[in-house]
Amino acid sequence: MAETLFSKIIDREIPADIIFEDDQCLAFRDINPQAPTHFLVIPKKPIPKLSDAGAEDASLLGHLLLIASQVAKQEGLEDFRLNVNNGAGASQTVFHLHVHVLGGRSFNWPPG
Repeated sequence: MAETLFSKIIDREIPADIIFEDDQCLAFRDINPQAPTHFLVIPKKPIPKLSDAGAEDASLLGHLLLIASQVAKQEGLEDFRLNVNNGAGASQTVFHLHVHVLGGRSFNWPPG
């Protein structure tokens, strides 16, 4: 996989407001927040998009969701939205799998 903005954050080549890290993933605040609380949870393993994940990634994918919930609670969120964009047509701009966690405001349905 080509080096991405997120791989540079993992390698500390680019600064980020990191709010959680373990051996499998990293969570940091979005630089263009779409809600009062908006952070990303990314795997350290380079997976370009969700549809590129395989059966061997099942545990990692579950871990990302558990960490998203844990950090949301740490950030004081009771209600929050998770979003994963898969591909350019779905507005994915950084091709390193990431989970958006948004909270602190009401959301509409369907998302647009």
